[in-house]
Amino acid sequence: MTDTNRPRTTLAQKLVANAAGVAHVEPGEIVMCKVDLAMSHDSSGPRRVAPMLEALGARVWDTEKYVVVTDHYIPAIDDESRSIVQFTRDWVKQTGIRHFYDGAGICHVVLPERGHIRPGMFIVGGDSHAPTGGAFGAYMFGIGATEMLGVLVTGEIWLKVPETIRIEWNGRFGDGVCAKDVMLYLCGRFGMDGGQYQAVEYAGEAVRAMPMQERMTLANMTTEFGGQVGLVAPDDVTFEYLRTRGVDVDEAGGWDTDDDASLRARHTLCAPDLSPQVAAPDSPANSASASQYAGQAIDIAYIGACTGAKLEDLRMAARILRGHKVASGVSLMVAPASARDQEQAADEGTLKALTDAGATLLPNSCGACAGFGQRFGEDARVISTTARNFKGRMGAASSRVWLGSPFTVAASAIAGSIVDPRALLA
Repeated sequence: MTDTNRPRTTLAQKLVANAAGVAHVEPGEIVMCKVDLAMSHDSSGPRRVAPMLEALGARVWDTEKYVVVTDHYIPAIDDESRSIVQFTRDWVKQTGIRHFYDGAGICHVVLPERGHIRPGMFIVGGDSHAPTGGAFGAYMFGIGATEMLGVLVTGEIWLKVPETIRIEWNGRFGDGVCAKDVMLYLCGRFGMDGGQYQAVEYAGEAVRAMPMQERMTLANMTTEFGGQVGLVAPDDVTFEYLRTRGVDVDEAGGWDTDDDASLRARHTLCAPDLSPQVAAPDSPANSASASQYAGQAIDIAYIGACTGAKLEDLRMAARILRGHKVASGVSLMVAPASARDQEQAADEGTLKALTDAGATLLPNSCGACAGFGQRFGEDARVISTTARNFKGRMGAASSRVWLGSPFTVAASAIAGSIVDPRALLA
C-alpha cells in the first residue's frame, strides 16, 4: 500500500535531509549539514586556508575526509607555481592529510576514479566545477575559501534547500552527439543563469544510456548553466563504475526523485533532434549548431580539461582521428584529464590514434582551461573541449576560443576549420 501521507520529494531534498539528519526538508528552508567529504586543489586549498587555520589556532576536523589534489599549478613552470605546489606538499604532510594526489590529474576526475564519491554523500569542493560529483547521486557543490575554512574546522555547513529543475531527454542521442553538446545547447537555449542556482537534475532514456564520464560532464557544466548542483540518480551504470574503482557499493534504492515531487521547472527534450553544438567566443551561451560556424578557420585544436579529456572523451576524439592527419598549420594539443585515463588510453590504442594523427601530449592538469602552463597567444583561433571560453581566460585577450565536443574538436583539427563531426563518423 502506498503511503499517501509521505511527502513526495526530489533527489536533492533527500540528499540534503540526509546530511541534515532530519526526515524531510522543504525548498527555501535553511539547514545545517554534516559534510562527508571536502576537496581542495593547489590553487584553492592549503595556500588559502592554512593562514586562516593558523590564525584561529584550529585544526582540520577530520584528516580522513579532506582530499587535496595538485592540478592547477602542475607542471610548475615558474617560481610562483613551484612555491605554491611545494607549500601544498609540505602543509599536507605536516597536517596529516590522508588523501593527497600530487600530479595525478584534474581533481574532478581524480576524486571519483579513486573511489571517494558514492551515492548519498554530501560533499563540498573548493572549485566552481565541484558539482561533477552529482553525477553519482551525491550532493556536491563549490564553495569559497572562507566557507571551506568553516567546513575544515567544524565539518558542517549551512545550506538553503534548493528547488529542482528537471531536464528529461527522451529517446537516444545520435552518433557524434554527446554530453558536451547537451550542456552547450542548454546554455544557448536557457542562458548561463538557466539553473537559477537551484538543483538541476538530468534524467530520461538518453541520460540513462550515458556512461559515467559523460554524466560527469553534465554535472560539471551545471556550473555554466547556473545551477548550484547537477544531479543524476544512481543506477546500475553508477554502481558498476564504482565497483571497478574498488568501492563497496550500497545499491539500496531511494536516491531518486519521486514521480509526483514538486519541481521548480521540468523541461522535456527530444534527444534525436540534438545536433553537435559549438559556442562562439566569449561565452558558452553563444551556442548553436556546429553547422552554423562551419568554415571558421582555426590555428589550435585543444582537447583538455575535466569536461573534455577524460577517457571517454579521448575515445571520441580517436574515433574521428584514426587514419587521418591534422591539417597543415593546425596544432592539436591533448592534455588527458588524469594519469590513469592516459594509461588506459595508451593500453587500448586510443592514445596512439591521437598521436599518429599529429597530436602533442601535454601534462595531466588543468592547463590552458585555467590559464596556467599552456596559454594561447595573440590572435590565436582555437576550438576547445573546455567548459569556458571567457575572454582572456585561456591566454591573450585577443585570442578567440570556440567550444565543442571531443568529436567536433577532433574533426575540426583534420579540416583546419570548424565542421560538423558527423560526416567523418559516417
